[in-house]
Amino acid sequence: MGGEEARFVREAFESNYIAPLGPQVDAFEREFVKKSGIRYAVAVISGTAAIHLALRNLGIRSGDEVIASTLTFIGSVTPIIFQGGVPVFIDSDRTSWNMDTNLLAEELHACRRRGRMPKAVVPTDLYGQCADLERILEVCRPFGIPVVVDAAEALGGRYQRRVGKGAGSWMHAGTGAKAAIFSFNGNKIITTSGGGMLASDDEAFIEQARFLSQQARDPGPHYEHSQIGYNYRMSNIVAAIGLGQLQVLDDRIEQKRRIFGYYQEALSTLPGIDFMPEAAYGRSTRWLTVILINPDKFGVDREFVRLALESENIESRPIWKPMHLQPVFKIEKPGPRAEDGRRGKESQRHTQCLEHRARVVGGAVSEYLFERGLCLPSGTQMTEDDLDRIVRIIRKVHT
Repeated sequence: MGGEEARFVREAFESNYIAPLGPQVDAFEREFVKKSGIRYAVAVISGTAAIHLALRNLGIRSGDEVIASTLTFIGSVTPIIFQGGVPVFIDSDRTSWNMDTNLLAEELHACRRRGRMPKAVVPTDLYGQCADLERILEVCRPFGIPVVVDAAEALGGRYQRRVGKGAGSWMHAGTGAKAAIFSFNGNKIITTSGGGMLASDDEAFIEQARFLSQQARDPGPHYEHSQIGYNYRMSNIVAAIGLGQLQVLDDRIEQKRRIFGYYQEALSTLPGIDFMPEAAYGRSTRWLTVILINPDKFGVDREFVRLALESENIESRPIWKPMHLQPVFKIEKPGPRAEDGRRGKESQRHTQCLEHRARVVGGAVSEYLFERGLCLPSGTQMTEDDLDRIVRIIRKVHT
C-alpha cells in the first residue's frame, strides 16, 4: 500500500457507500481516465470481466473466431469461450514476446481467402510490455476488425507512434484500440485487491458495458430486464483502494525498472542467461523481471533454478504456458509454422483430445520461451538484500 488508501476507504465508510457503485467508484474512473489518457472507463470486478464485456459489446457469438495471443494468461481467452467463440492463437515474435504481427497479417489474409473473418483481435501486453499496437491496428484496419488490448499487466506502459499524425509521441498502453482492459489483481503493479477496468475512446461502448455490468437493468422504478447482464460492477470500498494506488503508480513503475536493472547487471554476465527484451517502440513497466536460461550454456535448466530458489523459500515461476498447449483446448489444425520447422512434443500430445475448439498459427517461439523462461521475484517492497540473496542462489547453481 502507498499510504493514502486508508484515507479513501475511511471516506467510503463515512459516506455509507459499501456496496457496488458510489462516489469512490466514480472518482476512480475519473482518475484512471486522467492517468491513461483513454477518454472513458468503467470499473469492474476483474480484468477478465472487462474482456467479457468488450466481447459481448462487439457481438461475439457461438462459432465466431477471435484471434488472441497464445503467450498469455488464460483470463485473456476464457471470455471468448464464455461467448461461444473459437480462439485462434497467434505465436509470439522474438523481439517483444508479444503477438507476431507478421503472422497476424498472414492469418487475416488466409481468413479472407477462406471467406471467414475473425470478429476481433485480442493481443496481450506481456509482462508490462506493450504489443506493437500501431502495427496491429494497421493490419486490422483494412478488414474492419476491432482490436481489444489485454493490457492487464501493462498499466503505465507506453508505446511510441512511429508514422503519421503524432509520430514520435508516447501513448499509454491500449490507446487507439477499440477498447483496452486493465487488471488490479493482488499481483499487479497497483492493486485494489481484485478488480479491473474497461477503457475506450467510444463513450457509447463504455456506457453499454456499464449497463451490462449492472445486470442490464432497464430504466424504471421496478426491476425490468430486456437483456441478460452480469454482476460485474466494482465495489465502492475496492475503488477507494484504487484511488490511493493510482497516486503511486509512477513510483511503482520506476521501482520495477530498477529491480530489472539490478538483476540485469548482476546476472547478464553469466553464460546462458538472457533477459526479456524491451521493444524499440515501447517503454515497459517491467512488471515482472523475466529471464531465459539456456541449459547447454548455463549448466542447468530453468526448472533446476526454480527448485533451487524454492528450497530457500523463494517463489519464482515459469512464464505463461502457451494457450495452445493447455489441455482445455483442442487444437484443430496444429500446422508446422515453427521457425525451425518443428512443433514441441507437448503440443502434439495436446492436439488429440480436449474440450474447446481452437486453432494456432505458429507456436514454436512461445514454446521455446515457455521451456526456458523464468519470472523472478519482482515485488516493489523487496530490499537490496533480497535481490542479492536471489542472485547468489542463481550464481551458485551455475557454478
